[in-house]
Amino acid sequence: MAIQYLTREGYEKLKEELEYLKKVERPRISNLIAEARDKGDLSENSEYDAAKEAQALLELRIRKLEEILQNCRIIDQSQVDVNKVQIFSKVKIKNLATNKTVEYTIVSETEANIKENKISINSPIAQGLLGKSVGDIVEINVPNGTLKFEIISIKK
Repeated sequence: MAIQYLTREGYEKLKEELEYLKKVERPRISNLIAEARDKGDLSENSEYDAAKEAQALLELRIRKLEEILQNCRIIDQSQVDVNKVQIFSKVKIKNLATNKTVEYTIVSETEANIKENKISINSPIAQGLLGKSVGDIVEINVPNGTLKFEIISIKK
């Protein structure tokens, strides 16, 4: 698995989720399986099948979180260089076609949350901005075509 770079906040959120899944969700699903098993014939028991599927998905998520937490690097955001766009930069950009400005924070895929304007470093916009400086005009290919942005500011 590739190393993911996380903020301290992102790391703590993943740790909390992992603990919740292990201590709350795992026992809850085990109880559902036991209850469904007690109802008799498992070959025609849809509750049992659904609980087993939920258990498999839960265990997959637990393994994924454990892997991320074991292989991640926590970045001190105060050390982020504001001369060029990089992971954990807050970048204000202006869409040159609409004159609208928006500020994004570039984060790891795990921490991405569009509602909080946190975009994945793997997204087309982040990829187009990486390594650029204030005043640069960038053309970014997105599913709807090519967009032109001007970098207005870069902050920590």
